[in-house]
Amino acid sequence: MTLFKIAGKNIRKNFTNYFLYFASMIFSIVIYFTFVSLKYDSTIASASEGSQKISSAFSGAAVVLIVFVAVFIWYSNSFFTRKRKKEVGLYSLLGVRKRQIGRMLFYENFLMGILALIVGIALGSVLSRFFVMILMKVMGYAVVADFSISPAAILNTFVVFMIITLITSVQGYRLIYRFKLIELFKADQEREKEPKSSLIIALLSVALIGFGYWLALQNMLTSKAWATFGFMLTPLVILISVILGTYLLFNTLTVTLLKLARKHKRSYWRGLNLIGTSQLLYRMKGNARTLTIIAVLSATTLTAVGTAYSTYYNNRTNAALANPNSYMFIGVDGAATERADQAIGQAPGHKVLYHESIPLLEADADTSGLKNAQGSDEQSFAVISSRDFNRLAKLQGRDDVVSLEGSEAAAIEPFYMEGMSPEYVGSSIKLKGNGINKTIQFKTLKNYNVLNQGTVYSTIVVSDDMFAELKPKAKAMAVEAYGITHQDKAKELTKRLEGILPKKAEFSSFYSDYSRGMESTGLLMFMGGFLGLVFLAATGSIIYFKQLTEAGSDKARYLILHKIGVKKREIRKSVAKQVLFVFALPLAFGIAHCAVALSALSKLMMANLVVPVVSCMGVYVGIYLIYYFLTVHAYCKIVTNTK
Repeated sequence: MTLFKIAGKNIRKNFTNYFLYFASMIFSIVIYFTFVSLKYDSTIASASEGSQKISSAFSGAAVVLIVFVAVFIWYSNSFFTRKRKKEVGLYSLLGVRKRQIGRMLFYENFLMGILALIVGIALGSVLSRFFVMILMKVMGYAVVADFSISPAAILNTFVVFMIITLITSVQGYRLIYRFKLIELFKADQEREKEPKSSLIIALLSVALIGFGYWLALQNMLTSKAWATFGFMLTPLVILISVILGTYLLFNTLTVTLLKLARKHKRSYWRGLNLIGTSQLLYRMKGNARTLTIIAVLSATTLTAVGTAYSTYYNNRTNAALANPNSYMFIGVDGAATERADQAIGQAPGHKVLYHESIPLLEADADTSGLKNAQGSDEQSFAVISSRDFNRLAKLQGRDDVVSLEGSEAAAIEPFYMEGMSPEYVGSSIKLKGNGINKTIQFKTLKNYNVLNQGTVYSTIVVSDDMFAELKPKAKAMAVEAYGITHQDKAKELTKRLEGILPKKAEFSSFYSDYSRGMESTGLLMFMGGFLGLVFLAATGSIIYFKQLTEAGSDKARYLILHKIGVKKREIRKSVAKQVLFVFALPLAFGIAHCAVALSALSKLMMANLVVPVVSCMGVYVGIYLIYYFLTVHAYCKIVTNTK
C-alpha cells in the first residue's frame, strides 16, 4: 500500500479527529469564495453601473481577508498537529522512517485541503447568491435573484487556497523533524509553573488603560494633551497604551486576583473551585497573549461594524439634514420650471405635500467679526426672511420658530462642529455690496436648514424689516421647494427632473443624496459586517481550539475525580465556570474598548450611535455565547469520556 493510500485511509478512519481542522478550512474557503464572488458578480456590476468604488472596496478587503484567513488556518493546523504528536511518535517508534512519516502527513493535509476546497467552493456558490441579495438590498438596489457562478472567483479561490494548503502541508511534513521522540509522546503532559504576580505591574496595567481611555475621550480640537502629542501621533499613543495595558492586565492583574481568590478559603474549598481556580492560575500567563489578541480583535471588530452600521443607520437623517425638501431649484427658466412642476404633480406613486416659492437675496459679507472663523474673511450668503423661514419650517414638520427684530440674525449650520465651526452667537458680520452696508448681530444658531444645501449652501435668517430694507439693493432670486410622499423611492422622477432643468438651476434632491448614501454606507456596512463575522468566528474558534487542547491535557485529572465519586454534573459546572472566565475576559474588555472608541467617535460625527452600537454588541455577544456553550459541551465530552 502506497503512502498516498495510507494517508487517505487515515482520513477516513479518523475523520472525527480531523473534523475540527477540516471544518475550519471549509469555513475559511466559503467566506473567501463568497466575498470574491461578490467582486465579480454581474448583477451587482449592472445595478451599480460598473461602479469602480465597489470593485476597489472588494479588492482591498479581499487582501485583508487573505491575510486573516491564512493566519486562522495556520493556527487551526497547529492545533491539529499538536493533537497528532503522539500518533507521529508511535510511527517513529515502530521503525517508520522520518521521511516517510513526513510525506504521509504532507499527503493527509494536502488531501484534506483539496477536499475542503471542493466542498467550500460548492457551499460558497450557494451562499454567494444569498449575500448578493443582502448587498443589493442594503445598497438600495432592486433585488434580482438569478443564479450564476463566477469562473474568475473559482480560479482566484483555488490559487489562494492551494498556496495556503501547500504551506500548511509543508508545516505538517516538518513536524517529525522539529521534535524529539520523547517530546512527541509527552506533548499533552507539559506543565506550566505557577506565574508570579506583581502589584506594581497590575496597577500599571489599570493606569495605562485608564490613560488611553482618558486621552480618547478628550475633545481633540480643544485638548492640550492632543496638542502636546500631535494629531497624528495621539491615536498611536492611545492604541499602544490600551493594548499594552490589556496585555499586562491579563498577564499580571488577573493572576493577582486569582491568587487573592485562592486566599478566600470558604469559596476556594467549595465544590471544585480549587481545581478550576488552580488551572486558570497556572495557564493565565500562557493565555495572556491569546486573550489580548482576542480582546483587541473584538474591540476592533465591534468598533468597525458599529461605525459602519451607524453611518448606514443615520443615512436618512443626514440626507434630510442636507436636503430638508424633496426637491429644490432656482427658478431661472420659466418654461423649465413649469415643465418640472407638471412632472412632479403628475408623477405616479407620489403626492405633492407642499410647493412653495421662496424669495431669497444674495449678499456678500465681511466675516472678520466672527469668533473662531476659519478661512477667508469674505463670504457670500443667501438671505431669507424670518417669516419665510418659519413658514417652510412648519411645512417640514418642525416645531420651532425664529423670532428676530431689527439687525438681529440667525445663523444656519446643520453640520455645526464645536471647536471647528465659528462661534456665531454674540458675533456679528457686515453685509456689503451695491449700496449695502449693514451690520447684523447673530442672536441664535440653528442646527438645521429649511433650504437644500445643494441649491443654497450658506444661509442666514434676518428679520422681516431687514429683509425688506435689503431687497431693493441686493440681488434677488426665487427658489422652488417641493415636498412629496415616498421621496426615498423617487429614482425615475429625479432622473426626469435632472433632464428638464438647466444646470444653472442648481437642482438638488433628497433622493440623490439618500441613494448615494445608501450605496456607500450600505457597501461599508456589508463589508464591515462580513469581515466582522469572519473575525468573530475566528476569535471564537481560537478560544475553542485552545480550550479543547487544554481539555486533552486535563482529561487524566478529571478521570481521577470521576473515579473518587465526583458527579459529571459537578464536573460540568466546574468546566462551565472555567471556560466562562476565559470567554468573558476578552469579551468584556473588547466591549469596554469599543464603547470608549465609539463614544469619542460619536462626538466627532455629532451623531447618536446608541441604537446601532447596542444592536451590534447584542449580536456579537449572542454569537459569542453560542461558541461558549459549544466549547463547554466539547470540553465536558472530552474530560468525562471514561471509555
